[in-house]
Order: sequence, then C-alpha cells, then structure tokens
Amino acid sequence: MKDNKEHHLDFFQPANAEQIHLPFIEEGIAAGFPSPADDFKEKRISLDETLIKNKEATFYARVRGDSMIDAGLDDGDLLVIDRSVDPENNKIAVCFIDGEFTVKRLKIEKDTIYLMPENKNYKPIKVTKENTLTIWGVVTYVVKKV
Repeated sequence: MKDNKEHHLDFFQPANAEQIHLPFIEEGIAAGFPSPADDFKEKRISLDETLIKNKEATFYARVRGDSMIDAGLDDGDLLVIDRSVDPENNKIAVCFIDGEFTVKRLKIEKDTIYLMPENKNYKPIKVTKENTLTIWGVVTYVVKKV
C-alpha cells in the first residue's frame, strides 16, 4: 500500500475580471436520439455565476495524485473549493494536515475524524491529537477535461 504522502495541490483564486456569458442550452443535450432542431433554444450562462456562490471564499485547486480517483477526482482536474461551506461527514474537503494540503472525503465519527482516500491503494488518515488539522474548504465542483 502507498503511504499518505501526496503531491501538493496547486491553488488559484478566481480572477475578478468581467464575467463571460457563454451560450447555454437549458433543456440539456440528448445523449440518445437527437431532438428536432426547432426545439433548440439558446440562453447565456456565466460559469462564474454557476460555480461560485461566495466569491470571497472560493478558490480553485488542481488535483495532483491519484488518491481520489474512485470519487472521480483525477490528476489534473480543477476543483472549486468553497471555504464558507460547513465541513460535514462524507463531504470531500481540502484539508491542511501537519503542514501539507490533501483532498479527502471526511468521515466524522463520535470522537474521531478520518480523512478517507477513494483509492484502495491508500490508507485512511486517522486524525489524532498529535496531528494539526485545518479543514480548509469543501469541494463544490470538479472541472474535467475530456
């Protein structure tokens, strides 16, 4: 089994530039049979408005490593992290433990917190009184390249 040492996350703050409104098909795109063209209705959407609920508390980070692949977080994915969202059991969070950032699923029990990887090759991290832990923010969206 791999140890819990991972690559660091690369953090980015959303740019405060003017928002871009892109074309958006609200009805969705059929993954089966195509719908008739005359049903096509185009609106505009801003990804900032969709992905960011609290501008001052939102950051981006790029995933490095493979400890969360079974949760759909792959190396290179872009995370949207909201520091104003309360960390709760089973949420995926960016944690600062013993001087290093990691992204893990929170498992909160009566008297213990575990940082759970989503890859069987990694061990859970049991947080003890010897650890210094800050739950830095909760992952709200993942942006993937296809």
